[in-house]
Amino acid sequence: MPDLQDGASVEVQGSASRPYVLKNVGGVYSCSCPAWRNQSLSIERRTCKHLRQLRGDAAEELRIGSALPTVATSSDKPTPPALLLAETWDGILDPTDWWLSEKLDGVRAFWNGEVFLSRQGNRYYAPDWFTARFPKVPLDGELWIERKQFQRTVSIVRRHDQTDLWREVCFQVFDAPACPGTFEGRIEYAQAVVQEWHSEFILFDPQIRCEGKAHLEEELERILRLGGEGVMLRQPGSPYVGRRSATLLKVKRFLDADARVIEHQPGAGRHRGRLGALLVVLPNGIQFAVGTGFTDAQRENPPPIGATVSFRYQELSDGGVPRFPTFVGVRLDEPPACHQQHQSRGESHVAAVKAKRRFEFVGGNSDKFWEMELEGSSVTVRFGRNGTSGQASVKHFADAAKAEKHAEKMIGEKLGKGYVEVQ
Repeated sequence: MPDLQDGASVEVQGSASRPYVLKNVGGVYSCSCPAWRNQSLSIERRTCKHLRQLRGDAAEELRIGSALPTVATSSDKPTPPALLLAETWDGILDPTDWWLSEKLDGVRAFWNGEVFLSRQGNRYYAPDWFTARFPKVPLDGELWIERKQFQRTVSIVRRHDQTDLWREVCFQVFDAPACPGTFEGRIEYAQAVVQEWHSEFILFDPQIRCEGKAHLEEELERILRLGGEGVMLRQPGSPYVGRRSATLLKVKRFLDADARVIEHQPGAGRHRGRLGALLVVLPNGIQFAVGTGFTDAQRENPPPIGATVSFRYQELSDGGVPRFPTFVGVRLDEPPACHQQHQSRGESHVAAVKAKRRFEFVGGNSDKFWEMELEGSSVTVRFGRNGTSGQASVKHFADAAKAEKHAEKMIGEKLGKGYVEVQ
């Protein structure tokens, strides 16, 4: 049977006037037909008659794992593992003597001694040969290929056919949750048990002692130059706790820029009746929403339309849109001047598609999530209750710029409704 090579696409004529587009992105197959787009399954589990006609029933059944249940019941909902989650370094705390390591842009994974689980408790179907020499003890780490390969890592580890592409992946270990005691003791224990099994697919994220803020800045700059995402800090002597904790801190580079306010987006939930987000425009014409960083007073009396505001962000997407923008204040002294990186489009930036953005809303009886992922000219949205895989939908656009603009608009709406981004 014919097949699509990774990154290829093909058009097939269906019942609609325009042909449907079939794609293969890292082993995740998609079709633009309504039957594929409207399924509530995760995108890697979907198929349709056009994909079956192209690849054959046997190949599609193997790819999507047809023996697995397609609808979760109350008795088989995944149970999220209790993982240690990071806070964000505030720039004030003295990092001297903390353990410093690179923040890997891979997929967080919990090895429970038998299988890999995601943060939500969903299984990653690693081949038997990959885990054959893994110790039978819990390990916390990251499934990782290399820097700037987040999307490819995701496309491989989400597959159910136990593909040989897993040979590109390694498991970077950074903790041993079941081992009591200090961080130093847990790492020593993990290294000892891993050494006994001699697995070629297990590595350890190197840890060095931080000598102070200057040293932290140097390491952060070095890692960013290499294409890395940032730095992680571990408090020496800290225990492992299965929740978000200030004993683990993430450090990323923040940049400052200015933009002009063009619209007030109304809030919802706890922000109902006041500002939800500012829709702003950069001097180069790019529009996006800023929905965090405001005080209650600023939400009640937001900057006026036409005002120039300062904001802080982490990086630019490939489309030039600031990621994780946070309101800083109103500029009264000069018109908006875009940060020099807005003008330097030749520099390498992590694309929005390389970091699935997740937002959560917890309050009252609500405990839900909303995720958005850009993939070229397509926007994939997943939503549901926390602890479940939820349901997903895909929307296709004429080009990547329109897809990114739509994604930013949706993000602004969610921020306005009280959702909080989880990095």
